Amino acid sequence: MANDFPQRPPPPLLDDACALFLDVDGTLIEFAEDPEAVTLLPEVREAIGRISDRLEGAVALISGRPLEQLDRLFAPLHLPAAGLHGHQVRGFAGQTHAVNADHDDTTSEWLHAVHQQAMRFAHGHPGVLVEDKGHSLALHWRGAPHAARDVQAFAERHIRGHGGYRLQPGDHVVEFVPEGTDKGRAIRQLMQQSPFRGRIPVFLGDDLTDEYGFDAANTLHGWSVLVGEREPSAAVFALPHVHTVHGWLRENAY
Repeated sequence: MANDFPQRPPPPLLDDACALFLDVDGTLIEFAEDPEAVTLLPEVREAIGRISDRLEGAVALISGRPLEQLDRLFAPLHLPAAGLHGHQVRGFAGQTHAVNADHDDTTSEWLHAVHQQAMRFAHGHPGVLVEDKGHSLALHWRGAPHAARDVQAFAERHIRGHGGYRLQPGDHVVEFVPEGTDKGRAIRQLMQQSPFRGRIPVFLGDDLTDEYGFDAANTLHGWSVLVGEREPSAAVFALPHVHTVHGWLRENAY
């Protein structure tokens, strides 16, 4: 049987005019049932640091994790980053701000109530993990694949009637995220700042959440790199798995 999937070539090596944007989970580290139970290989951290030096600081993390988690995971590196799918954005100079920061009391109460309901739901579905990210909430079912439909139905039921949030599906996860934030907007925002301004954006990601980033990189005449074989995707290049990403980073570090 013929393979209907497009055969994307691997990305070329970076040149000194590039800016590198990296998703984290599923791109730099393998997925885990507990997102806190992961580590970054020291040699990968070192390669990213070397690339950052080579590109004069034009390397950023673009992740669904909050910035505090990213900083713990990548320490002692302290990189420009977008957390919570672009809700938090930190530039090269270290200034951090929240996009659509009007998180009023009513919204906080609503999200807190959803969190309580989600915890009760997870108690009745062993293996489902509820992750409180402050301004967003994630329900993971990697440890309970049979619960996928129930988790999705729970999320769709609780998002109704709240215009300030949207559902962001991912790999064995669905998240309640603030409306108006995504990884593509974060990349565009960082590309307007030094040292990213005027460079060629290169974004590596694996998940549905990364399609926003692929679209941004393509629109800005850059490179989009899919990790894995998920379809459909707007990515132009591909690397088959996390380990090949590590190899590509090492090649670019020297």
